[in-house]
Amino acid sequence: MKKAGLIICLLLLIGCKSKNISRDTEDLKIKKISGSEINANQQQKAYELGKRVLETCNTSKFKPFNETEVTSSVRENTTEERLTKTCQKFRQYYGSFIDLKLDGVYKTKQEIVYRYHALYTKKVANKELRVFVNEDNLISAIKSMDWDEKFDSKLTEQ
Repeated sequence: MKKAGLIICLLLLIGCKSKNISRDTEDLKIKKISGSEINANQQQKAYELGKRVLETCNTSKFKPFNETEVTSSVRENTTEERLTKTCQKFRQYYGSFIDLKLDGVYKTKQEIVYRYHALYTKKVANKELRVFVNEDNLISAIKSMDWDEKFDSKLTEQ
């Protein structure tokens, strides 16, 4: 139960979008992108920003996002104070953050979703980080959740 509460706190903390978007069933169709279709610069940006958030858990220091990296709501809601509070709990349960391992890239009508397996020092840590990139090439959401081998597209709804 504590684990679920912790994940919900992190999702609320960094899972904000800049605007509400009404979605129809076409918007929710998700397809996995092959390696040749992946934008390497966008992939690197998603990796670096996702890693920057999780490394806050190791250092308690966060370099704030700027307007060329993330949407305004993500920037406003991702502060060092909020991340540090959440990360203290993460370090206690999962240990130190090590790295992100890309598991797959998925495309919806409006976003690209980078799915990473988050690696921690404690064996019990089996976490996932999803980084959402919008049409403007800005990070529109960052979500952390328990890892599931099967990609659940329902969890991409925001």
